[in-house]
Amino acid sequence: MRTAIMTDTNSGLNHTEAASLGVFVIPMPVIIDEQTFFEGETIAERDFYEALCSGRKVTTSMPAPGDLLERWDSVLEQGYDEIVYIPMSSGLSNSCQAATVLAKEYGKKVYVVDNHRISVPLKESVYTARKLAQQNVSGEEIKEYLEQDGLNASIYIAVDTLEYLKKGGRVTPAGAALASALNIKPVLTIQGEKLDSYAKARGMKKALKRMIEALDDEIHHRFADASPQELPIGIAGTMLSEEKIENLIKTVQSAFPDHSVHYEPLSISIGCHIGPQAFGLSVTRI
Repeated sequence: MRTAIMTDTNSGLNHTEAASLGVFVIPMPVIIDEQTFFEGETIAERDFYEALCSGRKVTTSMPAPGDLLERWDSVLEQGYDEIVYIPMSSGLSNSCQAATVLAKEYGKKVYVVDNHRISVPLKESVYTARKLAQQNVSGEEIKEYLEQDGLNASIYIAVDTLEYLKKGGRVTPAGAALASALNIKPVLTIQGEKLDSYAKARGMKKALKRMIEALDDEIHHRFADASPQELPIGIAGTMLSEEKIENLIKTVQSAFPDHSVHYEPLSISIGCHIGPQAFGLSVTRI
């Protein structure tokens, strides 16, 4: 069996990296003033954030059914017997449910995985799926493994401005105004399903401190039986300068010296909802 692994750009995988891994990636659509662009194909990160910050109407969408079917057909025509498709969590988008319905037309040729992840933890799932496929594990077994393993990850996100959460209806205008006046930065969390509030901090430095404390608690309690090598820590951000990225890596690595620490840019479809200068930390059991 030749099993293809496919994900979307919410995993943080770009087309170049995906090609080097031998996996396939579907670009997430973003809509600017009613014109649709595709992440990594027809719009660059900087152009997207220029549009977002200039006040233009920016929204996201799930892949169109026709585009998804066309990409699946293209992969199968390349000689693959089956596809394991790992989209972003069903708790954050309807794209997973829509893909599951479409996959029924393919019988046992397309397996849609809902392992409740996004960003760095989702990319780790892609790496795992690729490794299992190389070991001739079937698509059905890969799907089963990833869905059982999906909750072995946590994400914490610090948002620099509430403007974009306000636009999405997650924060009231009055609440956003008060938080801005008091320099309150919300810390959000994804524990397998929805994006939830975790804590509030005065400034991004204190928000980072709260996130490090949260990861430390998870490592020493929830994942106490795992070694540091089994718990890589990811950092992801939106439009951060090289200096900020270096400082984040240095701070987080200092807090977790025995763990691998790496940085990934957040996808622009995530950035649409949390805005620029946001960053997150994740821990994933591998």
